[in-house]
Amino acid sequence: MLNEYVTPEGFPAGEKKDLSLSGVHQVLGTTMLAPYPENLEILVVGMGCFWGIERKFWSQNGIFTTAVGYAGGMTENPSYEDVCSGATGHSEVVLVVFSPKQCSYESLLGIFWEEHDPTQGMRQGNDQGSQYRSAIYCNSDKQLELAMKSASSYQDALHLGGLSEITTEIRIEKTFYFAEEYHQQYLHKNPNGYCAMRGTGIPYSNV
Repeated sequence: MLNEYVTPEGFPAGEKKDLSLSGVHQVLGTTMLAPYPENLEILVVGMGCFWGIERKFWSQNGIFTTAVGYAGGMTENPSYEDVCSGATGHSEVVLVVFSPKQCSYESLLGIFWEEHDPTQGMRQGNDQGSQYRSAIYCNSDKQLELAMKSASSYQDALHLGGLSEITTEIRIEKTFYFAEEYHQQYLHKNPNGYCAMRGTGIPYSNV
């Protein structure tokens, strides 16, 4: 199942682009490219601009690798400029490959909910457009069930905190397109770069 994710060597039909990816995570030193070791699992989330989100996840214990990319839309092999146009249907996302023995899927969902505002629709803070929407793209029915349960739990917490309905897109989606090399581990390469990640201040407690 892990290897069903699209990699630079496995684009579906359409115009293939030369990403010139190094394939090496600049912080963790691991490969960003499938196939991954079989004992690992994958989380794919959209939380707004993907630079700060990737840094948040690569900093967690039990993470094998991370990568930024695009998912959830219809356009094959999109570029960053394509996605920024809002016409592709894709969201900026982060792929997180992790060891479930060291960090659970549920604990990573907790980070997802707490580190952005999932009630904002087609935006995140000052970043506006469908590419910045909140999303959880699952690769199995089990992940989908856990994600839906976590959303229900966090919705209760948001209501108690006076916030509105969650707009997060949650569905099974196995196609992931890697973003260009300069976006990968961007805030490691550019420590003073832009990071707009902001949570609601309401904790997620269903871990």
